[in-house]
Amino acid sequence: MSESSSQRQSVRQFWGDLSVEGRWLLSTVAVQTLGRGLTLPFTVIYLNEVRGISLDLAGALMAFIAVVALAVTGPGGALTDRVGARRMLLLATSAQLVGCVVLAFATTPWTVALAFAFLGFNFGVSWPAFNALVAAVTTGPARQQYFGVNFALVNLGIGLGGVIGGLYADVHNPTSFTVIFLADAASMLVPIGLLLGPLRHVHGRAEKPEGTEGSGGSYLDIVRQPAVVWMTVLTFLGTFVGYGQMEAGFPAFARQVSEVPTEVIGFAFALNTAVIVGLQFAVLHRITGRRRTRVLLVMAALWAAAWVALGLTGFAPGTLVAAGGVLAFHALFALGETLLQPTIPAITNDMAPDHLRGRYNAVSAGAFQAGTILGPVVAGFMLNHRWSAEFIAMLVVSCGAMALLALAVERRIPPEVNGLTGDQVVPVVDPAGARPV
Repeated sequence: MSESSSQRQSVRQFWGDLSVEGRWLLSTVAVQTLGRGLTLPFTVIYLNEVRGISLDLAGALMAFIAVVALAVTGPGGALTDRVGARRMLLLATSAQLVGCVVLAFATTPWTVALAFAFLGFNFGVSWPAFNALVAAVTTGPARQQYFGVNFALVNLGIGLGGVIGGLYADVHNPTSFTVIFLADAASMLVPIGLLLGPLRHVHGRAEKPEGTEGSGGSYLDIVRQPAVVWMTVLTFLGTFVGYGQMEAGFPAFARQVSEVPTEVIGFAFALNTAVIVGLQFAVLHRITGRRRTRVLLVMAALWAAAWVALGLTGFAPGTLVAAGGVLAFHALFALGETLLQPTIPAITNDMAPDHLRGRYNAVSAGAFQAGTILGPVVAGFMLNHRWSAEFIAMLVVSCGAMALLALAVERRIPPEVNGLTGDQVVPVVDPAGARPV
């Protein structure tokens, strides 16, 4: 059987193994994120060139989204466990709708801040709620595959939305931006309808097992576990090195050091989306049944190579070689993303007891949000001081630290949580009694 036919069979088997609820949840992802793609690349441009808000204030307002998200993540995770993932996701999605409508007509920094408060609430609450809902409708290897396929569809929707938004939005026509933000709001009607309709009976809430009352349910109890601590640090560092820099450090380096035109940066982001959408299924086929921590080792190596490729463009600024290096960065980075997204969420949710899944995902989400806040701050400081070589060196060293953290996690989680199936787990034999332990 050829590799391509084997992959097609794997995709069909994955879809066939999904519950009806899982199919509903997955089938609308690209449509939901299409609206997000319409606005995501153009929000700062909208604030600065259409509404006349200075770039520094616009940047501070954008950071406000992550601050709000970080503030509500903890309570959001606890409420997910108490009232159910579906209700919290419905609340978060409704907040996103309201925020987009307010932003469509915002003309002052205060109204923008109000809109961003709603968006931040959505980002902070929806992560633990959505992941808990996914965990409620998937089990076993299908859970890891689900997170990977979902990530590919998210990128597909955002990528298509970005193309449409780029063709339609016009800074000389403010109404065009109002339209795309209202379209983003309208796209939220899809998940709202899904949660009120076909998924109305999936609450995503589990009762405490007998004997656990009053123990193990607080955030303090959760973060006292060594495996959770190492996973949280790994998630934070992965976000700091990855997404926190991709949205700030990469474009700044590409412009200031690589000296490539904005068109090349735009093509690089498009290449990122193409690699994820094109290779995610193949990657999932290759990593299923393998240790997730070893997959993270490969990801760390790919990201280190990506940052080295970007750093080398500084030796030939403004040339085709530099442009090629910028494109190579995003190709390698995207390949690493296809390894990251199926693994960390799967480890987190397989490690979590059913009745605490919201809190476990909230801890992971908090680490992610902290990385997205600190990453741009560090990138801006170092590149503003012309420490470009030190910037690349810091990121490469951080990738090495991620590899060490992955190995630390491997020693602290059960093989099943690490992605191995029952027949792959080799029991450890006690030499004294010659019995498996």
